[in-house]
Amino acid sequence: MTNKTLQRYKRRKNRVSPNIQGTALRPRVCVFRSNKFIYAQAIDDLSAKTIVSASSTELKEKSKGVKTAQASQVGKNLAEALKKKKIVAALFDRSRFAYAGRVKALAEGLREGGIKV
Repeated sequence: MTNKTLQRYKRRKNRVSPNIQGTALRPRVCVFRSNKFIYAQAIDDLSAKTIVSASSTELKEKSKGVKTAQASQVGKNLAEALKKKKIVAALFDRSRFAYAGRVKALAEGLREGGIKV
């Protein structure tokens, strides 16, 4: 990665993330996307603890080349785990990633799972 790319990522992250702070009742869902996998975790920023997490590495049926479908499934799995903790709403922190493709699919999976994002 070039220095310009890193600067662009930092600018985007500083624009998106500082305004979002999760609580125990409405945690912040933080997303990280790598080339192969996607990870999401629900964080309570007041106590600085991760409530639940989910990733595409945990999926049992891994279909090749369908990373968007995997991201959607990760969102649904995270929604299930949040519902078990009796959490119905969350704040979506996409960090430096654009709200498109796999990040968007994860957010829609959360919504399909019944979490207000």
